[in-house]
Amino acid sequence: MPSSPRQRRTLAEHLFRLIPALDSARSYSWATLRADAAAGLTVSAVAVPQAMAYAQIAGIPAQYGLYTAIVMTAVGALLDSSKHLINGPTNAISIAVLSAIVAFPADEKVAAAVLLAFIVGVIQLGITLMRLGDLNRFISHAVIVGFTLGAAVLLVLDQIKNLLGLAARGTGEDHFLKRLFLTLKDVSETNLLTLSVGLGTVVLALGLRAINRRFRLQLPEFLGALASVGCAVWLFNLEQQGVAIVGRIPAALPGFQWPTLNWGWIRELSGSGLAIALLGLLEAVAMAKAIASQTGQKLDVNQQCLSEAVANTAGSFFQCYPGSGSLTRSVVNKEAGAQTQWSGVISAVAVALTILFLAPLAYYIPRAGLAGILMISAYRLVEWDQLGFYIGATRFDAIIVTATAVSAVAISIEFCVLIGIFLSFVLYVPRAARVHLTELTLASGQVIRERIASDAPCSRIRMFSLEGELFFGAAPELEQHLATIEEVRNDGVRVVILRMKRARNPDGVCLQALDRFIERMRAHSVTVILCALRPDMMEALKAGRVLERLGEEHVFVFQETGAIWTSTLEAVRFAYERIGVERCATCPRRAEADAMDWSYAI
Repeated sequence: MPSSPRQRRTLAEHLFRLIPALDSARSYSWATLRADAAAGLTVSAVAVPQAMAYAQIAGIPAQYGLYTAIVMTAVGALLDSSKHLINGPTNAISIAVLSAIVAFPADEKVAAAVLLAFIVGVIQLGITLMRLGDLNRFISHAVIVGFTLGAAVLLVLDQIKNLLGLAARGTGEDHFLKRLFLTLKDVSETNLLTLSVGLGTVVLALGLRAINRRFRLQLPEFLGALASVGCAVWLFNLEQQGVAIVGRIPAALPGFQWPTLNWGWIRELSGSGLAIALLGLLEAVAMAKAIASQTGQKLDVNQQCLSEAVANTAGSFFQCYPGSGSLTRSVVNKEAGAQTQWSGVISAVAVALTILFLAPLAYYIPRAGLAGILMISAYRLVEWDQLGFYIGATRFDAIIVTATAVSAVAISIEFCVLIGIFLSFVLYVPRAARVHLTELTLASGQVIRERIASDAPCSRIRMFSLEGELFFGAAPELEQHLATIEEVRNDGVRVVILRMKRARNPDGVCLQALDRFIERMRAHSVTVILCALRPDMMEALKAGRVLERLGEEHVFVFQETGAIWTSTLEAVRFAYERIGVERCATCPRRAEADAMDWSYAI
């Protein structure tokens, strides 16, 4: 049976929602194409040297970085919610990949890195399907700041051997710091020519950056620097003098190939895969949000997470290693005037053409030159202003930043993120678990306020305010406060009013504590009244059957501004009715209780 026009429209809408680039294409114009083409070509000029350098970080041949800059960038661009985010190999992810595959033999590293991309993509897809993509808002940015600091330090330390022309020492089973120590023991064997090439690359890149700023140009600083030192290596035959080069890059595009689904490898890589999956989503979503805040674009976070998941999964079938959203290339894309996601596709095509027609020119690029570029990238990776802010803001933030950065170097780069996340929750829970108890009083000025030492306590009615998150972590402190309130029964008190306007999100543990308190007070002939209850508290009391045992007449729901009587004053009136005004003949606040024009000052 042929589909109806309405069904076809619905299918098209789903397709446009699933692939935002197709939605952008509906309103495409020649002006948009020119803008996207200019931005895409500019991004590709940055992507080629970065991809080669990042592959060097990950410990795999340069062409796999280029493959990742083609496939992941193209697939990610088609599915990205952000119009400017560029996916592909990144600094931080490459360092994490290096740590994850370091124990694998040299001839298995590429296959392990490709399998890792598959694992990362599957985990990210699971996160997306559970619609947990925006969980990054619950993770302190101090974790990311600490991670970038640790990653930058690791990156610099890892590239020292390439900058000095030293052979790597140690095995994959050795800790990174041990391998570094063993390598630097041979520092006397430094190749000064290699060091000069590396430092020269840094000077050239920074010089081109200064020229760009001075004359408002867009010269490719990294590509220009690497091309210059590559020409010098070729012209002066520096390879024969000990300067290590990238070597031959196959002039071919990546073909379809199944990842090596080795179950032993999967078990070994799964922990790193989880950490890299979370890190990749954090990177991509954080950058997409930052750019969207500048452009005013409405961002679909879950769609962005889907893009990362599919890009990694698809990339694993085309010999790519894990990637994420690139800060540098995304900013370049936006600043170059990109209008839609198609600028990313154009960038990927440009990198592919570079491999096909210009791959032989990369033969003489020196590894020391790539190391110099990476050290510049390491410096730019650190959010220096944010680092200073979080170190000085609070001791909790300082602890999280420091612990995350130190664990990146001392333990491992991929697990430092999990350590930082765990630590941020550990430090947060005690603060969230604080429940505040304040005693209130009905003052002679006809005002309900906090009771001070000079206020004579009422012998019949006592009022208290409970504030805080009533979850299981707060239960011990809640029970202490309830025990404090219970002590008033020894003073002949007949009614206790609990104001719970700022008590939020109760769970079963705290509801049971409150229920037991009410029963104990009832056993001593003390009536408990709850007032200023929010809807979530009322629903929880009903669900936990606390309201049923307490009695609805003892509960007063929070009333919005404009009500003649607030719920607290209603509770006070009800309490007076319970005990009888005549029982408080000596109380200075009893006069014409029902007719008082009470105000509410808390």
